[in-house]
Amino acid sequence: MEPFSIHVSDEVLNDVKERVARTRWPLDFANDDWQYGANTAYMKELADYWVNKYDWRAQERKMNAFSHFRTKIDGLPIHFIHQRGKGPNPMPLIMTHGWPWTFWDLQKVIAPLSDPASFGGDPNDAFDVVVPSLPGYGYSTPLTKPGINCHNTADLWVKLMQDELGYKRFAAQGGDWGSILTTQLGHKYADRVIGVHIHLTVNLDIMAGNADGPTPEDYSPEEQPWLEKKLNFFQNESGYSALHMTKPQTPAVALADSPMGLAAWIVEKRRTWGDTHGNVESRFSKDDLITTVMLYWVTESIGTSMRYYYEMAHHPWVRSHDRKPVIEAPTAIVALPGEIFVQPRRWAERYYNLKRWTVLPGGGHFAAMEEPEAMIKDIRAFFRTLRG
Repeated sequence: MEPFSIHVSDEVLNDVKERVARTRWPLDFANDDWQYGANTAYMKELADYWVNKYDWRAQERKMNAFSHFRTKIDGLPIHFIHQRGKGPNPMPLIMTHGWPWTFWDLQKVIAPLSDPASFGGDPNDAFDVVVPSLPGYGYSTPLTKPGINCHNTADLWVKLMQDELGYKRFAAQGGDWGSILTTQLGHKYADRVIGVHIHLTVNLDIMAGNADGPTPEDYSPEEQPWLEKKLNFFQNESGYSALHMTKPQTPAVALADSPMGLAAWIVEKRRTWGDTHGNVESRFSKDDLITTVMLYWVTESIGTSMRYYYEMAHHPWVRSHDRKPVIEAPTAIVALPGEIFVQPRRWAERYYNLKRWTVLPGGGHFAAMEEPEAMIKDIRAFFRTLRG
């Protein structure tokens, strides 16, 4: 384990700006509301900002204000932030991102969770915050080993927290892939996990038949809009996933060569999956959007990030036990109205050892970026009940 600082060469920065400036734009029409995908007029506006106003060095300085490290676990490169808590007894907490996220999507919650007193909170709520990059994402690269998915990444996180950092027990939090991975921790490692806090609920064998998933009857009358949104997601918004699960290397060739192609692939998801009501910049600034794209670009990780889907689909989950609930660790779930889909509480009470259920009035798939204060409040409140 070695300290690590993010620094991108001037050569790479100059190259990406030149590529953005030379983008060959497609014909686009009748697409004002993005129904065909990324709107070219907006992407041109973003490109102009990227070339003329965006400052990667300023973003680098913000990222390097945190304590970064790199290590190898089972031969795999793993990057992570380890921000030690300021309080009498900080609880170790590992927080996991998803796709098309990066570790930097947790930027707004790391400092308040690790140093609550500096943000008007109680120092007794402090956490030692660990934020890794998933294998094959960002600076957890290069990934050259096949077969790496959420389920075995959970094994890596146990080794990171226990063997590398020395925590016998720890808390876990996540969204998107991070929710699935955190759920696996709560299933397989309930004896080592203090509790799990998630904001996308899925059964762990989602890629292999949805055997334990909720039925339409599980949705209460008040939850019917959640069922409708879920059906719409899988019918109209999941094409990217089918491609990632089957032939991820084909789009990787295009996206690794065109920064604006990569931006279109990511920004369209930010607009659709965030609680943006069609205005992506209501939740994510241009700097936010470009920095996300840059973290994929400068680490050349878009291809291996998409392979995560393939490995989930082709290496189905295997239960570690047949007990009920499937997730034995104490669990908190946050439901956000803009999430890609929200599962019913009735099912969650069967599947998880559910201890806390929070429905927020706003926010979407990228919860820690969209509603950081609400997420911080909920994480603190849940784990406060589990502190020794």
